[in-house]
Amino acid sequence: MRLTAFTDYTLRVLMYLALHPGRLATIPEMARAYGISENHLMKVVHKLARDGLIVSLRGKGGGVRLMRAPGDIRLGTLVRASEGEAAIVECFSSDASACRIAPSCRLAGILGIAFEQLYATLDTYTLADLVVNERELVRLFPDAARTAGAAA
Repeated sequence: MRLTAFTDYTLRVLMYLALHPGRLATIPEMARAYGISENHLMKVVHKLARDGLIVSLRGKGGGVRLMRAPGDIRLGTLVRASEGEAAIVECFSSDASACRIAPSCRLAGILGIAFEQLYATLDTYTLADLVVNERELVRLFPDAARTAGAAA
């Protein structure tokens, strides 16, 4: 299984915000920190705000911050919400005729168990677990410290 870029960026945004508590971070700041597109991050931030995981304040001096403690945000929940309900293979599709061998194939059952185990594992971890090495991670974002200082 490969996670979508949307899920990857969702996790990155939340990690960034968890590493910078008590202040607002901006989309351009996070895009620079990760070397990724601001447009992609805008979509991610919009969904995270809509889902109630972050607060988004517009205008001069605006930005985003976590709405909940990192320890209260389960990774399994995040990945499920980001990946959506798309079928991973045809036999998981709602269209019963999508796969000719579905009636005799064991793949769907095996993949179903694998994904249940993946999500069960992710459910045991929180956003806080991703940023437990805070000092090491923050050092990888040298521009963030300057940006925060300039905004203060």
